[in-house]
Amino acid sequence: MIVKRNLKWNLILFYTWKNLLFYIIVAVAIYWGHRETHLHFNIPFDAITAFSTALAIFLGFKNNNAYDRWWEACHWWGLLVSDSRTWARELIIFVNSPKKEDQAEIKALQKRLIYRQIAYVNALRVYLRRKLKYNESGQHELFEVENEYGETQPFLDPQEYLAFNKKENPPNYLLELHARDLRNAIGRGWTTDYCFVRLEETLAEFTAAQGGCERIKNTPFPRHYSFYSRMFVFIQSVMLPFAFVESMGPGMIPLTVVISFIFCSLDLIGERTEDPFENRLEDVPLTALCISIETNLKEQWGDTDFPSKAQANKGIIF
Repeated sequence: MIVKRNLKWNLILFYTWKNLLFYIIVAVAIYWGHRETHLHFNIPFDAITAFSTALAIFLGFKNNNAYDRWWEACHWWGLLVSDSRTWARELIIFVNSPKKEDQAEIKALQKRLIYRQIAYVNALRVYLRRKLKYNESGQHELFEVENEYGETQPFLDPQEYLAFNKKENPPNYLLELHARDLRNAIGRGWTTDYCFVRLEETLAEFTAAQGGCERIKNTPFPRHYSFYSRMFVFIQSVMLPFAFVESMGPGMIPLTVVISFIFCSLDLIGERTEDPFENRLEDVPLTALCISIETNLKEQWGDTDFPSKAQANKGIIF
């Protein structure tokens, strides 16, 4: 996620230089053709105004919907942060026993469940950052994984990690292990029915958050929005010089390039915002959120071995 208020021009040009070059070539070519042929090929300014207004409305609608996807992703991960804290607090308070001989096992269970939750959010981060491609029938296929789930290994039992690493949906498997441990805890009398239900509700919150994130990940933004926005921006960039060439001469070159750049930027903003789990500059900072959750849960448990705090690098935090 970009956290710096001002963007650097080298970053802007990195994504737009091809478009800018195209706009310059089109404007220069139209001016040169008008000067050399002396033909009056002019598009009425009112037509350009109407087209640009319609395009602005279309891009605004597209960007609003793209932002809604990004904001929903932030919402689900915000719930994961708060629910993970709730999970640790409930385990420490609700899972207990008056029998002294059970205290060591209860502490081991609490620690396993809390640290497994740290593994869960990291596993979900990796799972969501998978790279997907779409085949001819429109079905998505996994073709690249950000990395293996090795970062979760320190927080899981060795046997759990081996089984977890072979699952089709590793994060969901960890929630299943959570539920099995809770069933064992109530079976041994370490928690009450009410506390068990409350813990299960928290597990349901994790499931809902993961499901919401998977829906955003696996359901692409409607392709026709992206296709038509690119096509309309292209048409406008070609039409603009014709509207100004006779009245402004060579001065229309920088003007049309600037106007085309504005619409190109609006289109690019929506395109870069619509998929918030691709580990790009504009995406939800999942790594930083996982570090925050790990720090919070370790602090609640009493562990002071905190991970290094996520720092913004050149105004970007992942």
